[in-house]
Amino acid sequence: MQTFDDIDVFTNGQIYEHQSVEIQNGKIQRITDAINKDSKKALLLPGFIDLQIYGAAGRLFSAEPSLESIRIIEDQLLREGTTSFLICLATNTPEVFNQCISVIKEYRKDARNCLGLHLEGPFINPEKRGAHVKEYIRKASLDEIKQLLDFGEGTIKMMTLAPELQDDEVIQYLLDHDVIISLGHSNANFEQATQAYNQGIQTTTHLFNAMSPIQHRAPGIPSAAFNHPKAMASMITDGLHVDFEVVKIAAKVMKERLFIITDAVTECNSGPYQHHAVDGKFVMPDGTLSGSAMTMLQSIKNCVEHCDISLPEAINMATLNPAKLIKKENEIGQLNVNAQANMVMVNEKLELQQVFFKGEEIKLN
Repeated sequence: MQTFDDIDVFTNGQIYEHQSVEIQNGKIQRITDAINKDSKKALLLPGFIDLQIYGAAGRLFSAEPSLESIRIIEDQLLREGTTSFLICLATNTPEVFNQCISVIKEYRKDARNCLGLHLEGPFINPEKRGAHVKEYIRKASLDEIKQLLDFGEGTIKMMTLAPELQDDEVIQYLLDHDVIISLGHSNANFEQATQAYNQGIQTTTHLFNAMSPIQHRAPGIPSAAFNHPKAMASMITDGLHVDFEVVKIAAKVMKERLFIITDAVTECNSGPYQHHAVDGKFVMPDGTLSGSAMTMLQSIKNCVEHCDISLPEAINMATLNPAKLIKKENEIGQLNVNAQANMVMVNEKLELQQVFFKGEEIKLN
């Protein structure tokens, strides 16, 4: 039995002061009022969940698809407080996809915080490709999707695609096989996006980036996401991909349907995605903005400090909301009895102090 005594705890959507948390066998057994109160100011949060990240610690997974790479990425993300993540692959060749899938299949028996794969492409709209390589973009065929999922053997958890360019049978097959579909890199109009959400597409990739915009006579994808009762959306809250004022609006409208991703990449000088760090962001060789340089904790701080989002709401955007999307909210994403003891301890300034994965402390250095 492990006990954290007299600590503030974020649970059930709010912060409770002076609590005692008991951990046993990697799970939370009890949360009660602390007996001894000495006013220590530490806050215990659920571990962060990042459903779209490309690499860390100098390893871009698609450029170096190996067991060593995914171990290094896992270790670095744990040290940052990200206790669950999907490793993301941008539009690429079938060979690269197969290499990456093979590694994750082999690794999953040893995986800790890596939950599987998010395929961002290649079935996107070239008109909204962003930093994606145009030559690799294509329309999906049902046979290709069947082969891809068969080869993936359950490791492919999420896929970003442009629904306006895909056949309904492709979308339905993915949904029937429990792949979360995210509408993204898409030029769908309001009606097409709404139809896609109605068909069962659950979420939206990096809202406002690489998609049809909001215009007063052409509402675009963001308006469809705003107006739909169930559609969720991710956002990159670095202030560069989307202005903080726009994040404010999205948070006010979407509430618990909005969640944070880092979309983080790392320095890479090989392959089709060569990311270079410039002034706190990553760009491609031609200057196109690519992934972010953010951590999940910094993303939360930006929401609180720049976007008028309350701390409880910002925490949920990085924990409970994405957990609900992947249907794991009873296991991760919140500090409740019987949930995994994936926890992040921060101080009053929201600076990282400790990380615990299934109750075991992670060395930060």
